[in-house]
Amino acid sequence: MQLARTARWFLLALLLSVVPATSFAGVFISVGIAPPVLPVYEQPICPEPGMMWTPGYWAYGADGYYWVPGAWVPAPYVGALWTPGYWGWGGGRYIFHDGYWGPHIGYYGGVNYGFGYGGIGFAGGMWRGGFFSYNTAVMHIGVGGGWGGHFYEDRAVVERGYVARDSHVAFSGGPGGIHHDAAPEERIAEHDQHRGPSEVQQHHVEAARLDKTSYVKNNGGHPANAAVSRPLGSSHTAETTRTSQTTRTTSSTTRTNTMASTHTNAAASTHANTMGSTHASTAGSTHAMTARPAASASTSHAMTAAPRAPAAPKAPAAPKGGGGSAPKSSPGGHHK
Repeated sequence: MQLARTARWFLLALLLSVVPATSFAGVFISVGIAPPVLPVYEQPICPEPGMMWTPGYWAYGADGYYWVPGAWVPAPYVGALWTPGYWGWGGGRYIFHDGYWGPHIGYYGGVNYGFGYGGIGFAGGMWRGGFFSYNTAVMHIGVGGGWGGHFYEDRAVVERGYVARDSHVAFSGGPGGIHHDAAPEERIAEHDQHRGPSEVQQHHVEAARLDKTSYVKNNGGHPANAAVSRPLGSSHTAETTRTSQTTRTTSSTTRTNTMASTHTNAAASTHANTMGSTHASTAGSTHAMTARPAASASTSHAMTAAPRAPAAPKAPAAPKGGGGSAPKSSPGGHHK
């Protein structure tokens, strides 16, 4: 028994040595039973800009596999992209690698989660100038003028992102799993700094774990709530980050200008006061000496022969302060 356990852990360690580095921190559980196939469901409408889609997946708890519904969540910062977690095969076990946020999409086993996550990369949109633009070929967004033109349609990029287009398999490797090695563009993420699931995402997972109807043993692999209709949290997270960055830049510029103006005005004032004081003192002294009556001829001669102090130059006026104003909706489903 001990030998078998040692061999199993050795194989697990061997697996971790070949799995992309971005997955190391996400390994937290392994089980001996494969996850069910991914259910087919419609994506809820994204109600406001700045929300990111996180696809649903099978998690594992004390009562077996349970479904974590797909959801719209706020991006934790401008430029953040979500790499979904996935189940991988190794050492006779199914190992879960948790998802994460980062500037690039990493490896997620080639699993086709749909809605832009076809198995490699993400075709659902991109960040442009501090705002996320949605690819309406796979993203179901709202209508109206609040989107500010932050959307487009590109079906070609969607097709290029499929590893197994018609597959509903929820795991990578092993018998019946998706077989896909990390592509060069996926390995770029290995060198990024990653952030784990946000607080709202963690609460979402916990809510699913506590929901008895989400477990396979109760729903037969067909969860009634495959996706949540309302977004989690608020999109103001990324907006606040963007505004904070702008405010810091503006504040820095204002502080620099204010300090420069203060320095200039103070220097001019000091110069004027100093010169004025010197001029007054010199004139007063000369006037006193001239008004004093001569005690003797020699004294009078000495006083008359002394050179007069030159008139102090007029102090320059301080500079005046500058003024200034101060898609269409495509049919829902797992495969887009």
